[in-house]
This record gives sequence, C-alpha cells and structure tokens, in this order.
Amino acid sequence: MIRSCVIGWPISHSRSPLIHGYWLKKYGIEGSYTRQPVAPETLATFVSELGASGFSGCNVTLPHKEAVFALVTRADESTERLGAVNTVYLRDGETLGTNTDGEGFINSLKQAIPDLSLAGTRAMVLGAGGASLAVVNALLEQGVEELVVANRTLERAEQLRRRFGARVAPLAWAQAGEQLGDCGLLVNTTSLGMKGQPELQLDLSHLAVDTVVTDIVYTPLRTRLLSDAAGRGNRVVEGLGMLLHQAVRGFSLWFGVTPEVTPELHDLVARDIDPEYRR
Repeated sequence: MIRSCVIGWPISHSRSPLIHGYWLKKYGIEGSYTRQPVAPETLATFVSELGASGFSGCNVTLPHKEAVFALVTRADESTERLGAVNTVYLRDGETLGTNTDGEGFINSLKQAIPDLSLAGTRAMVLGAGGASLAVVNALLEQGVEELVVANRTLERAEQLRRRFGARVAPLAWAQAGEQLGDCGLLVNTTSLGMKGQPELQLDLSHLAVDTVVTDIVYTPLRTRLLSDAAGRGNRVVEGLGMLLHQAVRGFSLWFGVTPEVTPELHDLVARDIDPEYRR
C-alpha cells in the first residue's frame, strides 16, 4: 500500500486528507494519506526517515516549508527561487522537494476563467509575506509585464523586487486603491478577510469592470473583497480552487495518477468549510 501524509505543527486543521482521500477512492488506489504532527525539533529526523517510515512522500504546511527546503537533497529551479517546499517525494534513494502552490494558483484561475490571458498585462498583488512568493513567481512565469506588490511595510515589497527582478513594482499600501485602474488581475495574498482576522479595507472605485479579482483565503469561501468585487460586476475566483489544484502534482508523484479537480471534489471540501454551502 502506498502511503503519504501532510506534516505541520499544528496539523489538525489540514483538509488535505479529505482531498487526497477523495482521489484515492475515485481512482481505486490502495493507499493512504494522513495528518502527521511534526514538531520543529523533530523535523529533520522525520524527513530523513521518510522512506524508512513507509511513506512515498509528504505535503508540507506551516511552519515547515522553508526548513524542509534546506533538508531535501535537491529541489527544482522554480522551487529554488522560492526557498520553500510544500511537496516532498522519493526517487532513487533521494529526497526531492518541489513547490506546487504557484501552479495551483494559476490552474485555479484557468479553470475558473479559461479565457484569462496574463501575458503582457499589469497585475497587483496585495501582501509581500511568505504566501505571496509562489503567487508572484507564478505570475511572472506567466508573462505578466508589471507586477505591483502593495504591502504595509514597503521594504518587504522591495525585497520581492530584489528577489524577482525589475518587473516587480513595490507600492505603499495606502496607494493600492488608486493604482488599480489598469490592472487586469488583483490578488489578495494577505490574511485580511480570513475568518477570525480583520477585514481587508480597499477602495475598489478605480477597479476596471473587466479586472479579475481573486483571494487565496478560503475561509470563508467568499471573502468580503470577492463579494464587493462581484457586486461591481467583476469576475472573481475564490481561494478554494488554489488549495485543490496545488494538491494535484503531489498526488501524481506519490500515487502515479494525475487526478482531476472536479465539481464534486470542490463541493465536498466547500461543505467541510461551510456546512451551509450550496452550489
């Protein structure tokens, strides 16, 4: 039986077992995917003994993504730019690391809005913390011409410019609203608007009606930012899609089948987040 897991500290909140369990059943694979609480002080031992413990790999969530990057034998080029790993897999005695957050973000956008073209456009990302790295990298890989990064601490946004290059344009948080006019995409990567966190306060009056608005927050399923944007007539993409799509490549690496993100899977996880959810 093939075994995989998700590691973090804490880990009880993770919905990854629900996602991978659905696919294991759907594709008739004899395997398991479990939560494994791993404290920071035991992380190096867990990763080094992953294969000996019977696992074919694992997902990595907070607070371990950067630490695991330093523990794997090697990572792919895109993951090297991020310095963070969310997926570990074993090949020929090596412990390899990759990061699927960026492709999860892009594939979620493409599934929701198939005609969305990012090449040559101007986009804005709210936030310059750890969650923004994969989104910024992915958008640049898609050919975004200018990527405005608005952050409360401007220095953090300037660090992203130094990391990713001149197409990243740092912006003071207070100026974000007035700079929305010619953006084709607006992305919130902050925790603002998440259940239990303060709401995101942003003036959308300058937002063009054809701008796509998305939020990586998925609790609640539709944040106030997305509700406000949809109320103006903008197309919106909820954060749950990124969670589902980032899981695809890991499942393929461990279990040998590339799974599909279906409406049935979306609704299963959506109901787990919000029992009142109805499509």
